[in-house]
Amino acid sequence: MASSDVSGNTSMETPEVERVDMKLEVVTVPVSDVDRARRFYQSLGWRMDADIAISDEVHNMQFTPPHSECSIHVGKGVTTMAPGSIDRLILAVEDVAAARDELISRGVEVGEVYEQRPPGFESEGRSYFVFAAFSDPDGNGWLLQEVTTRIPGREWED
Repeated sequence: MASSDVSGNTSMETPEVERVDMKLEVVTVPVSDVDRARRFYQSLGWRMDADIAISDEVHNMQFTPPHSECSIHVGKGVTTMAPGSIDRLILAVEDVAAARDELISRGVEVGEVYEQRPPGFESEGRSYFVFAAFSDPDGNGWLLQEVTTRIPGREWED
């Protein structure tokens, strides 16, 4: 088995590898109450893709945010992670204020819009630097992140 470079190299170049598509499809979000999670994620306007109750110990649901290619799994017996232990799941949106207003209109408590910039990016636009935070009923943390212009090199070449 090959090892990864852990030397601290911070190069942004993609190493040459065979081109096998790997797409992040699903993220598991640990919850304590399946029915409460269902109500919450449906209240966001997310599509329910699956609701599979296998037994009293295993019940899995899949939700997908509007126009997202990645979904979430919530349920009982789905993961050993503690409910509420996920932080900083990021939803890219074109307009943080509009997304915040929509979630608030759906009954979700969303924090104020804020800007956070690393040093050296003071003159850059808003894209990637404007956020608003909310949590699900278990405390799993979500961020709305305004992305209007992608960072160069963000697209894969064929």
